Amino acid sequence: MDNKKASEKLLGSIDVNHEDYKFGHTKVFFKAGLLGVLEEMRDEKLASLVGMVQALSRGFLMRREFSKMMERRESVYAIQYNIRSFMNVKTWPWMKLYFKIKPLLQSAETEKELANMKENYDKMTADLAKALSTKKQMEEKLVALMQEKNDLALQVASEGESLNDAEERCEGLIKSKIQLEAKLKETTERLEDEEEINAELTAKKRKLEDECSELKKDIDDLELTLAKVEKEKHATENKVKNLTEEMASMDESVAKLTKEKKALQEAHQQTLDDLQAEEDKVNTLTKAKTKLEQQVDDLEGSLEQEKKLRMDLERSKRKLEGDLKLAQESIMDLENDKQQADEKIKKKEFETTQLLSKIEDEQSLGAQLQKKIKELQARIEELEEEIEAERAARAKVEKQRADLSRELEEISERLEEAGGATAAQIEMNKKREAEFQKLRRDLEESTLQHEATAAALRKKQADSVAELGEQIDNLQRVKQKLEKEKSEYKMEIDDLSSNMEAVAKAKGNLEKMCRTLEDQLSELKTKNDENVRQVNDISGQRARLLTENGEFGRQLEEKEALVSQLTRGKQAFTQQVEELKRAIEEEVKAKNALAHGVQSARHDCDLLREQFEEEQEAKAELQRGMSKANSEVAQWRTKYETDAIQRTEELEEAKKKLAQRLQDAEETIEATNSKCASLEKTKQRLQGEVEDLMIDVERANALAANLDKKQRNFDKVLAEWKQKYEEGQAELEGAQKEARSMSTELFKMKNSYEEALDHLETLKRENKNLQQEISDLTEQIGETGKSIHELEKAKKTVETEKSEIQTALEEAEGTLEHEESKIMRVQLELNQIKGEVDRKIAEKDEEMEQIKRNSQRMVDSMQSTLDSEVRSRNDALRVKKKMEGDLNEMEIQLSHSNRQAAEAQKQLRNVQGQLKDAQLHLDDAVRVAEDMKEQAAMVERRNGLMVAEIEELRVALEQTERGRKVAETELVDASERVGLLHSQNTSLLNTKKKLETDLVQVQGEVDDIVQEARNAEEKAKKAITDAAMMAEELKKEQDTSSHLERMKKNLEVTVKDLQHRLDEAENLAMKGGKKQLQKLESRVRELETEVEAEQRRGVDAVKGVRKYERRVKELTYQTEEDKKNVNRLQDLVDKLQMKVKAYKRHSEEAEEAANQHMSKFRKVQHELEEAEERADIAETQVNKLRAKTRDSGKGKEVAE
Repeated sequence: MDNKKASEKLLGSIDVNHEDYKFGHTKVFFKAGLLGVLEEMRDEKLASLVGMVQALSRGFLMRREFSKMMERRESVYAIQYNIRSFMNVKTWPWMKLYFKIKPLLQSAETEKELANMKENYDKMTADLAKALSTKKQMEEKLVALMQEKNDLALQVASEGESLNDAEERCEGLIKSKIQLEAKLKETTERLEDEEEINAELTAKKRKLEDECSELKKDIDDLELTLAKVEKEKHATENKVKNLTEEMASMDESVAKLTKEKKALQEAHQQTLDDLQAEEDKVNTLTKAKTKLEQQVDDLEGSLEQEKKLRMDLERSKRKLEGDLKLAQESIMDLENDKQQADEKIKKKEFETTQLLSKIEDEQSLGAQLQKKIKELQARIEELEEEIEAERAARAKVEKQRADLSRELEEISERLEEAGGATAAQIEMNKKREAEFQKLRRDLEESTLQHEATAAALRKKQADSVAELGEQIDNLQRVKQKLEKEKSEYKMEIDDLSSNMEAVAKAKGNLEKMCRTLEDQLSELKTKNDENVRQVNDISGQRARLLTENGEFGRQLEEKEALVSQLTRGKQAFTQQVEELKRAIEEEVKAKNALAHGVQSARHDCDLLREQFEEEQEAKAELQRGMSKANSEVAQWRTKYETDAIQRTEELEEAKKKLAQRLQDAEETIEATNSKCASLEKTKQRLQGEVEDLMIDVERANALAANLDKKQRNFDKVLAEWKQKYEEGQAELEGAQKEARSMSTELFKMKNSYEEALDHLETLKRENKNLQQEISDLTEQIGETGKSIHELEKAKKTVETEKSEIQTALEEAEGTLEHEESKIMRVQLELNQIKGEVDRKIAEKDEEMEQIKRNSQRMVDSMQSTLDSEVRSRNDALRVKKKMEGDLNEMEIQLSHSNRQAAEAQKQLRNVQGQLKDAQLHLDDAVRVAEDMKEQAAMVERRNGLMVAEIEELRVALEQTERGRKVAETELVDASERVGLLHSQNTSLLNTKKKLETDLVQVQGEVDDIVQEARNAEEKAKKAITDAAMMAEELKKEQDTSSHLERMKKNLEVTVKDLQHRLDEAENLAMKGGKKQLQKLESRVRELETEVEAEQRRGVDAVKGVRKYERRVKELTYQTEEDKKNVNRLQDLVDKLQMKVKAYKRHSEEAEEAANQHMSKFRKVQHELEEAEERADIAETQVNKLRAKTRDSGKGKEVAE
C-alpha cells in the first residue's frame, strides 16, 4: 500500500476533527494543538493496554497457583483418609494374619517383577522415542535429498533444452543473416546497374531526340534503326503496362489473401474434414500443371521458331524478359516470404492457443489433486481418531482385567485363611469358582476379540497409510511434472513472442523493399512501354505458372506438415501397441499362475477332505471308547456303593485305572477336537482361496478379451495410418520432383536473363557509337571535302588495319567465351557442392533417426526391466502378505491353545469336585478307618500344593502372553520398517536408473555436438579450399583483364594514327564525292564501335573481377564465422563434459545413500529375525507350561 493512503486510512480511523489537518505530497500539515491531543490519546491507549496485560498475567498466575493449591488439598485429604483407615484396621486379627502371610506369598515378588518390568518398559519407550526421532530425521533428510535431486534433474533438463533452443536460434539467425546479406548485395548491385542503365537511356534519348530532327533529311540508313528502336520502345511500354496490371492483380491477390487468412482462422476446425477433398484438388492441380507445362513446351517451340526468323529482335526481347523476370522473381520472392511469414504467424498463434489450453487443463488437474490430498488427510485423521478410541477401549478392558485379577487374589487369600470351612462354604466356593471361570472366559474372549480388531485396524491403518503415501508421492511427481511443463511452456511462449517480433520486423523491412521495388517498377514502366507488346502472352502464361508454382509450394509444405503429424501419430500408436502387448503377456503369465494355483488348491482340498474323514472316524471310535468307559465307571460306582466297606483297596486300584483311562480319553478327545477345528479352518480358508482364484481367473479372462479387442482395433487404425503415410510419401516425392524440375527451369531462365542483359548493354553501346558517329558526320559535312584518291589509299590502309583489328577482336571473343565457360563450370561445381551438402545433411538426418530409434529401443528395454522389478516387488509383497497371514494363523492357534488350556483347567476342577464328592462318601462310609482319614488329609495337602502350582502357572502364562504381545508389536514395527526401507531402496534405485538414462542422453548429445564440430571444421576446410580456388581464378581473370587492357591501349594508338591519317587525307582530298566519304565514315564508325565494344568487354571483365573479389571476401567471412562456431561448440562440449562429471558425482552419492539404506535394511531384518526367535522362545515356554499343567493334573489324580 502507498504511504499516503496508509496515513489517510490511519487518520480517518481516529476520532479527530478532520478539518484540523491536510495532506500534502509527502507530509501531513496539522493545526496548532492537534499534536498534543494525539499524544494524549496515545498515552491513554498505552496505559489501558499495559493495565490489561498486567491484569491478564496476574489472573493467569493466580489461577495456576489456585489449581496447585487444590491438588495439594486433595492429596492431603487422600493421605489422611488412608492413614485413618490403616490405623483403624491394623489392630484387627485378620490384618495381623495378613501381615504375617504377605511376606510368604509370591505376590510381593510379582510386584518387584512388575516394577522391574515397568522400568524396562520405560527404558524401551525412551529408546523407541529416540529411534523414532532418528527415523524422522533420516526421513526428512531423505525428502530433502529427493527434492534436491528433482531440482537438479529439472535444472539439467531446462539447461539442456535452453542450450538446444539457443543453438537452434543461433543457427537460424546465422543462416537468415547470410541469406539477407546475399539478398542485400544482390539488390544493391541490381539497383546500381539499373540506375546506370536508366541514366544512360535518358541521356541517349535526349541526344537522339535532339539529333534526329537535324539528321532525318540527310541520313536514310539511320531511319531503319530508329524504327527498330521505336518498335522496341512500344514493346517495352506494353510490357510495363502488363507489369502494372500484374502488380494490381498481385495487390488484389494480397487483399484476397488477407481476407482468406481471416476466413481460414474462422474455418480452421473444418479443414480436418476437408483434407481428402483437398488431396483430390491437389491431384487435379497436378494434372492441370502437367497440361500447362505441355502448353509451355509448345509455346517455347513456337518461340524458338520465331527466334530463328527474328534474330535481331530476340536480343532485345531477352534483355527485356530478363528485366521482367528479375522484377517478377523479386515480387514472387517477396510474396512467398510474406506468405511464409503469415503461415508462421498462424502456426505460432495456434501453438499459443494450444499451450494456453494445456496450461489451463494442468491447473484444473492440480486443483483436483489438491482436493484429493485434503480428502485423504481428513480420512487419515478419522482413522487416527478410531485408533485412539480403540486404544482407550483396550485400556479400559485392561483396567477391568486388573481389577478382576485383584478380586481373584483376594478371594483366593480368603479361601486359604478359611481352610477348615464347612460343606456350605465349599458349595459357595464352587459357585464362586464357576462365576470366576465364566468371568475369565468372557475376559479372554473379549481380549481375543479386542486383539483381533486391533490387528485388523493396524493392518487397515498400515495399508491406508501406505496407499496415502504412494498417492502423495504420485501427486508430488505429477506436481513436479506440471511445474516443469509450465516452465517449458513459458519458455516456448517467450520464444514465440520474440519470433513474432522478429517476423514483424522482417515484415516491415520486406514491405519497405516492396515499396522501393514498386517505385523502381513504376520508373521501368514509364521507360519500357514500347518493348512489352510482343511478350504479353508469354509473360502472362509464365506469371500464371509462377503463381501456380507458389500455390504448389504451399500445398507441399502443408503435406510435409501432415506427413510429420502422421509420423508422430504412428510413433505414438506403435508405443501404445507395444505397451498393450506387454500388458497381455503379463496377464497371460498371471492367468497361467492362477490356473496352477487353482489346481494345487484343489489337490490340497482333496487331501484335507480325506484327512478330515479319517479324523471323523477316529473321533467316532474315541466317542465309543468314552461311552464304554462311562458305562464301566457307572458299574464300578454301583459296585462301590454295594461293596464299599469290603472292597476299599480294590476300589482304590480301579479308581486309579479309571482316572488314567479318563486322562487318556480326554487327551485323545482334545487332540481330535483340535485337529478337527484346524481341519475345518483350513477347509474354509482353502474354499475362500479357491473362490478368490476363480474370480481372479474370470477377471483375467475378461481383461484378456478386452485387450484382444483393443489390439485388433489398434491394428486396424495402424493399417489405415500406414496407408495414409504411404500416400503422403508418394505425394511428397511427386512434389519434390516437380520442385526440382521447376528449379532447373528457373536456372535456365536466369541464364537467358543474363544473356539478355549482355545484349541490352551491347545495344546501348551501339546507340552511343551511332550518336558519336552522327556528331562526327555533322562536323565532317560542315568541313570542306577532300580528295577521293587519297581517301581510297587511306581506305585500303584502313581495311588492312580493320582486318587486323577483326582478328584481334576474334581472339578477344575467344578468350571471353573461354572465361564464360569457366564461369559456367564454377557455377556447376557450386551446384554439385550444394547437392553433396544436401546429401550429407540427409545422411545426417538418417543417422539422427537411427540414434532416435536406438534410444527408443533402450527406453523400451529399460521399461521391460522396470516391469520385471515391479513384478518382483509385487511377488515380495505377496510373500510378505502370506507371512502375515501365517502369523495371524499362529496367533489364532495360540488363542485356541489358551482356550484348550482353560477347558482342561475346567475339567480338572470338575474332576477335583468329583474327587471331593467321592472323598466325602468315603469319609461318611469309612469313618472307622483312620488310615483313610490320614490319606484324605494327605490328598487335601497335595490339592493345596497343586492349587498353588496352578496359580504360579497362571502367573507364568500371563507373563508369556505379555512377552508374546511385546514380540508381536516388535514384529509389526520391524515389518513396517522393512517396508519403508524397501520403498526407500526402490526409490533410490529408480533415481539411479533415471540418472543413468540422463547420463546416456548427455553423452549422446556430447557425441552429436562433437560430430557437428567436426562437420563444421570440414566445412571450414572446404570453404578455405574453395576460397583458394576462387583466388587462383581471380588471378587468372586479372591476367586476362591486363592482357585486354594492353590490347585496348594498342587499339587506341592505332585509332589515333588512323585519325591523323584521315585528317591528312581530308586535307588532301577536298574534291572527293560525298558517297565515298560516307562509306569511309561508316567504316570508321564501325571500327570505333568495335573498339568501344572491346572497351565495354574490358569493363565487364573488371566487374567480374570485382564480383569474384566480393565472393572471396564473403568466403573468408564465412570461414571466420565457421571458426567462431567451432570455438563455441568446443566451449559447449567442455561445459557438457563438466556437467557429465557432476552427474557422475551425484550418481555416486546416490549409490552411497542406497548402500546406507541397504545396511539399515539388513539391520532391521536382523532385528526382525531376533523378534521371531523371541516369539519361538515364548511359544516353547507356553508348550512347557502346558506340559507342566498336564503333569500336575496327572499327579493330582494319582494322589487321589
